[in-house]
Amino acid sequence: MDTLSLSVNAVSSTVAAEIPTTDDPFNGPIKNIAPWNFTVLAVVMFVVTSLSLTENFLVMFVTFKFKQLRQPLNYIIVNLAIADFLVSLTGGLISFLTNARGYFFLGRWACVLEGFAVTFFGIVALWSLAVLSFERFFVICRPLGNIRLQAKHAILGLLFVWTFSFIWTFPPVLGWNRYTVSKIGTTCEPDWYSTNITDHSYIITFFATCFIFPLGVIFFCYGKLLRKLRKVSHGRLATARKPERQVTRMVVVMIVAFMVGWTPYAAFSILVTAYPTIELDPRAAAIPAFFSKTAAVYNPIIYVFMNKQFRKCLIQHFTGMGTIPESNMNQTTERPGITAESHTGEMSAIAARIPVGGTASPRSDDSPTDCGSFAQLPIPENKVCPLMHLA
Repeated sequence: MDTLSLSVNAVSSTVAAEIPTTDDPFNGPIKNIAPWNFTVLAVVMFVVTSLSLTENFLVMFVTFKFKQLRQPLNYIIVNLAIADFLVSLTGGLISFLTNARGYFFLGRWACVLEGFAVTFFGIVALWSLAVLSFERFFVICRPLGNIRLQAKHAILGLLFVWTFSFIWTFPPVLGWNRYTVSKIGTTCEPDWYSTNITDHSYIITFFATCFIFPLGVIFFCYGKLLRKLRKVSHGRLATARKPERQVTRMVVVMIVAFMVGWTPYAAFSILVTAYPTIELDPRAAAIPAFFSKTAAVYNPIIYVFMNKQFRKCLIQHFTGMGTIPESNMNQTTERPGITAESHTGEMSAIAARIPVGGTASPRSDDSPTDCGSFAQLPIPENKVCPLMHLA
């Protein structure tokens, strides 16, 4: 009888050891969360990751294929696409796999790697948006006069983005705060819930340098840009106002998309940092983090596929058809403006945009990869900002 009891106890102990514990997210699903919740998250992450990888890969591929797209502004756009692609490749793919299993089965080191990668590439993407806004402000308003943005300036800006982002996302790996599993147990992030004063100091510094600072740059640059464009529109002909309306619409979409994608997660993180003992449903706590990952999907749509230059080249790549005027090829860099010397100069600039008879002579050196077949028409130098004092 004693032998039978010992055998039963041994079997029970073995079975218990094989059943994942619900107290450790690395060994089993969080208790009190039904499996279907993880299934839904896995499906969502599969869709988001697939779209993001496809869109951002197309952005990079088309830019590298068509040399006309290799302009300073597009360096920043491609950098944004690379960051979004890597966020999806690391965070999106891992999140899909862990939610499919219901817990972070990859282990603690994989958690640190995933937490660092997602945070690092995410901050690179945010700072890329800030650099993009500064580039638009620099090109259109010319605060330094006739100094033009060149490729080397864009490259220096991107080096700053990657270096600065690494400096402020790597410390948790070294012990200043840490990367750990989220409340739902299938993703990893900085430890927002820590009550340690040292960990709090990192969170405060992180938000100041990696969220508030780039957001301030975006609002400052686009605020100045919108105000200048509004002043110019009062003194220009109606036929020349469409570009300003398009720029304004694009700026509004940029700012709204940025805020919609990241503000909920930032607000949630600040909340739990200020009140680490707050009781939240793990499913509700996971929504802002998963929602922020959708930014990698709509960023390419806003910054690239709303741009005729990229769209025409993309169509030409897949169909071998479709061209755009060469005069439109540089619309994402320095858009020529209308001089303020005289009304005659303004009318000449507008007339220069209109092909005689609706067509123009094609260039002799056009090729299928040129993504355009119309001659460049001379347009007066951009003097939009010098016009501001006349308004």
